[in-house]
Amino acid sequence: MILIRSNIMLLTFLRVGTILFLLARSVVTDNINGFNFVYKNSNDSQLLGAREIQPDGQVFRTNETLESGVGHTFYSRPFRFKNSTTGDAYSFSSQFVFGMIPKDPQYAFHGMTFALAPSKAVTEASTSQHLGLFNRTNDGNTLNHIVALEFDTFKNLELGDIDSNHIGLDINSIVSVFATTAGFYDDNGVFNNLTMASSKEIRAWIDYDGVRKRLDVTLAPLQMMKKPGKPLASIPQDLSPYLLEEMYVGFTSATGVLVQTFYVVGWSFQINGKAQDIDISKIVPLPIKKKSTKTKTLIVALGSSLVGMVLILLASIFAFVLYQKRKRKFSEVLEGWEVQYGPHRFSYKDLYKATKGFKESELLGKGGFGQVYKGTLPELGVPVAVKKIWHESGQGMKEFVAEIATIGRLRHPNLVRLLGYCRRQGELFLVYDYMPNLSLDSLLFNSKSGVILTWKQRVKIITDVAEALAYLHEEWVEVIIHRDIKASNVLLDAELNAKLGDFGLARFSNNGTEAQTTHLAGTLGYIAPELARKGKATTGTDIFAFGAFCLEVVCGRRPVELQGRNEAVILVDWVLDCWFKEELLKAVDPKLKGDYDIEQLEVVFKVGLLCSHSCPSVRPSMSQVLKFLKGVEPLPEDFDAVLEIREDYSGRLGDASSSAYFSQIQYNTASAPITEAFNSSGR
Repeated sequence: MILIRSNIMLLTFLRVGTILFLLARSVVTDNINGFNFVYKNSNDSQLLGAREIQPDGQVFRTNETLESGVGHTFYSRPFRFKNSTTGDAYSFSSQFVFGMIPKDPQYAFHGMTFALAPSKAVTEASTSQHLGLFNRTNDGNTLNHIVALEFDTFKNLELGDIDSNHIGLDINSIVSVFATTAGFYDDNGVFNNLTMASSKEIRAWIDYDGVRKRLDVTLAPLQMMKKPGKPLASIPQDLSPYLLEEMYVGFTSATGVLVQTFYVVGWSFQINGKAQDIDISKIVPLPIKKKSTKTKTLIVALGSSLVGMVLILLASIFAFVLYQKRKRKFSEVLEGWEVQYGPHRFSYKDLYKATKGFKESELLGKGGFGQVYKGTLPELGVPVAVKKIWHESGQGMKEFVAEIATIGRLRHPNLVRLLGYCRRQGELFLVYDYMPNLSLDSLLFNSKSGVILTWKQRVKIITDVAEALAYLHEEWVEVIIHRDIKASNVLLDAELNAKLGDFGLARFSNNGTEAQTTHLAGTLGYIAPELARKGKATTGTDIFAFGAFCLEVVCGRRPVELQGRNEAVILVDWVLDCWFKEELLKAVDPKLKGDYDIEQLEVVFKVGLLCSHSCPSVRPSMSQVLKFLKGVEPLPEDFDAVLEIREDYSGRLGDASSSAYFSQIQYNTASAPITEAFNSSGR
């Protein structure tokens, strides 16, 4: 009997009968192209780590080092799956009997897979939704050469699952290329649902026709004596491009938030032939544990005496007081509409423990919208950053959490990954990946850090942030406006790669024109003029903030600096003044000590000034900014004239006409000079 166990606090386990090691096994057949065996003992013993099945039926522990929470079982030797001459995949067939036992019958979680893999050592596999097959880095990589059939009992919105009880064909990715609800067809061709996490044995048939290039999957209850005439799914799919000549066959699973146990009690497999039928008369019932009666017996025994009753009463009162105190301490808001965001929600109790009770020693930084703490979550096993902010609970909370869950699906190398959220009373917690070098702000302005960023590092950081914004504005399925671009929200990993973070203020926009909010948000010095007037955030207001950010990185000065009691220097205006006075080098961060590329310096300054232009329509898009920074496209020839328009914008052009006029401006060498367009407009 083979078991793969998913438990949040334990490794995934593989179980086999203890008598197996006394050679009391039942191996029906084993040949070069297949095998068939059934284990008959239900008095299982737990074995940790990865396992492999030997041709004689014994199961051995391997020396593989798996991530905590991942388990798998593979047949010890590979099978030849392809014709070396034609490159076509052979036909193959497999039968097995499996069962899923959730700890709580009301809740089921991530399932298991039947997998074909190039190696029986899937050491880089991750937990939870990756089912012990992939991780966030290699998911979708064509070099995986993994074909798997998932038996999933959880609806994961991030992966686009159809329901919480389905089978799916996974090719090199945990996102299924085909999925259908689990069930079977009876003799009359009527479909019947089949709940996989029912604590009952289920038979599965997997048949691949190498000639027709078709994969048939059939399920049925164990008590159904014969294979249904109609398969559950008949998938037209050529597996030849994805399989190597030799592949291993087995099962995988991984830990999840809820406890669920998986059994495979009989298994047969055959290349170029039909897998032998499993003798179901030899299948023993799943070891469903009965509830212990020891507690009830103890209560009855204590209740028989007055002393026992008094002790129980005192213990109950004490336990109730502790429970109420603990309940108040870890109480949080949880409403019915949040069920669909389950994978993105963390419990307050877990975050409290991870940050050592939000101790001051774990504090990474403070900002206008909250505090950030370092913590380690047992489920993830890696450091995380927990931002604690206040959010007004009300009608907007449901929409806000929906946006947070969607933003959690963003995947880009220059975005800090938002792992999830938690809300409790008037507090909201956002959980991000932890960045060891903290924020760019701390390196630019904290002399105690001892780090002075070089010119190349600064240009790389600016380009990284531009890549992230181009993804948010133009490349994802919806336009996302960040609304709070600044140095303190740009985090640096161990290699000083920049990652844009803190999506606490981010909003979706209406085709990029304006975000659905009327509240002014942002940081002084990064706020565009039209945002201050109208309070409407757009991609253009993000680009203005990016321009101020560029100048901040090059100059090593904050966007707004106080001089004296009542005077403030605006960085954008100061750099603009230096430009017209031809004293641009005066604006460069003196810590660079002249170690920079003059031509590249001029490009970055121009990009910063152009993006922070007071007229929104003059600002380039982020894809254009990337072309400027990478030297793919030159900046406007009459750049000085573009900056001079800044002075005339508010007085000479009204809001209604500005958009139509400036839409004529295009940033390429073929476009007419901007001054000509300005003069020809008749203004």
